[in-house]
Amino acid sequence: MNLFSKLREREASGRPLRVGLIGAGKFGSMYLAQVPRTPGIHLVGIADLSPANARANLARVDWPGERYSAPSLDDAVKMKTTHVGDDWQALVAHPEIGIIIECTGNPPAAVEHALAAFRHGKHVINVTVEADAFCGPLLAHKAAQAGVIYSLAYGDQPGLACELVDWARTAGFPVVAAGRGHKWLPQYRESTPDTVWIHWGLTAEQAREGGLNPKMFNAFLDGSKPAIESAAIANATGLEAPDAGLSFPPGSIDDIPTLMRPKSEGGILDRKGLVEVVSCLTTDGVQIPYDIRKGVWVCIEADTDYIRRCFKEYSVVTDPDGRYMSMYRRWHMIGLELGISVASVGLRNEPTGVATCFNADVVATAKRDLAPGEMLDGEGGYTVFGKLVPAQRSLAQGGLPLGLAHHLKLLRPVGKDQLLTWSDVALDETLPAVKARKDMEAIFAPRGTVVSAAWGGWAGTVVS
Repeated sequence: MNLFSKLREREASGRPLRVGLIGAGKFGSMYLAQVPRTPGIHLVGIADLSPANARANLARVDWPGERYSAPSLDDAVKMKTTHVGDDWQALVAHPEIGIIIECTGNPPAAVEHALAAFRHGKHVINVTVEADAFCGPLLAHKAAQAGVIYSLAYGDQPGLACELVDWARTAGFPVVAAGRGHKWLPQYRESTPDTVWIHWGLTAEQAREGGLNPKMFNAFLDGSKPAIESAAIANATGLEAPDAGLSFPPGSIDDIPTLMRPKSEGGILDRKGLVEVVSCLTTDGVQIPYDIRKGVWVCIEADTDYIRRCFKEYSVVTDPDGRYMSMYRRWHMIGLELGISVASVGLRNEPTGVATCFNADVVATAKRDLAPGEMLDGEGGYTVFGKLVPAQRSLAQGGLPLGLAHHLKLLRPVGKDQLLTWSDVALDETLPAVKARKDMEAIFAPRGTVVSAAWGGWAGTVVS
């Protein structure tokens, strides 16, 4: 890789990559911590619902006040400093900004921001992977139509898993499965923001001191975030979702080649070519040594005797038959690594992961029995979790995407563990995110799929 040398060239020539950031929360702050250390990057502006909080986070990551004192975006360009405000529309429209980083964590808003950025000819790096999970293929399609790049965020696990899959395929290895790690027990599925720290391993005081959002962290714990990220990986790589959803098999890094084999060969996969998540806990809740909780992995196959001999000669850890092995990255550094996406998009016009198909979806699923009139509170909340399902099944059942299951009123009762559908909720069909999802279903539904429809006051089925 030579991204750093190319960034230095841009710095020396006075032609930095000009970037705008929407959302300066935890992930955004981690990226902000690295910007002053990266040549060839000019963060022109930050748009946040609370500019005061954005400034506080800039101070927290040791930005000197004069560095973000520009009174306007135009002044920021001239002064080579950063403007902080709340006008995201001005940010995406500014002619000197070439790359927008969407970092709000709000799925419907992220879709609106990305679509607007495309219309203004901006590349988009989407940190809000929840938005990618429910309409990433459509966003990639719209970006291509506009002649710009849409990208997953390097440093987040989907982008890193895509890199491993690309490595494997480019080297000539068949990919059997890929995914991430997680801390998982079945009872976590029912966790709420009130119980998250008990399971997470922190005290409430430690969480408060760290400024940690219990709802966001609970989205990881209850399985929603692993489902979201697995959907992003599947749709970017062409891998598929398991028919029954993620199974979270427990295992160490060295166990991955044995776990990620077809069931007919002693593994846990229904077939080759799936996404999956490996748990760092045994079924009894015991921590597994040398775990992959914070990392990503790809399982590959040696499909010839010669390659299997090579594995043995180089003492590669494989399954007992010497046929499967894994490559992995044990840690991900989240926003601290986001600069890789910025450089790749800005210098090479290459995304660090992008949806190429619609293989997997994440459907809102009841955490408990839900009654008519209740308000859904989205991922990590009290009412629903996200379940990974094959896209064809989601479309056939009219599954309600988790990314849209925020602030929606329930129209009828839904039993615990039941998938929610569009017809279960009162929906504002004028929202850009809802329109985008509708367009995506029309464009990307697999051929021959019977799509359950409940749009515009009518319900029925259409065949794609």
